[in-house]
This record gives sequence, C-alpha cells and structure tokens, in this order.
Amino acid sequence: MPIRNKIQAFLEGLDEFYHAPYRRTLSRAYRDEQDLFMLIVFAESLGIPNSMSYYTLELQPILMEEFHEWHLRMGMEHSPLDRFGCC
Repeated sequence: MPIRNKIQAFLEGLDEFYHAPYRRTLSRAYRDEQDLFMLIVFAESLGIPNSMSYYTLELQPILMEEFHEWHLRMGMEHSPLDRFGCC
C-alpha cells in the first residue's frame, strides 16, 4: 500500500473520529434549518403573513416533493394546504 493511500486512510479516520460525536446534533440542526425554510416558503399558503412571498413563491414547485415529509414530521396527518394535495 503506497504512503499516499495510508495518509488518505488516516485522514479519513481522523475526520470520522472528530465528526462522529456531533453527527446527530449536526443532522438535527440541519433538519431544523430545512423545516424553517419550508415554513418560510409555504407561509403564505398556510395563512401566515410572509413579507418574502415575492421571493419564495417560485420555490414552491421545487419543494413540493419534500412538503409531504415535512408536514408528517410536523405532526399533520394530511396536507394543511387546500390547494396542494400531496397525500
């Protein structure tokens, strides 16, 4: 095994050693960030005043596939939007 591969394997192990304890925390923070972003995008449709609706309206078609997972994670059995039926 060449020295380059040994160094690469060592660096990957070191990276895993430092990131493993924080993986759950980082994934939860990322999921919370995604949930907030989803709420901002669909806020106007949910009846919440959204001052950024001009900018977020064009993102709705892109996020419709993720919307079903989001509303289930938020504890809603069915889509809260009358116009968007994903279930």
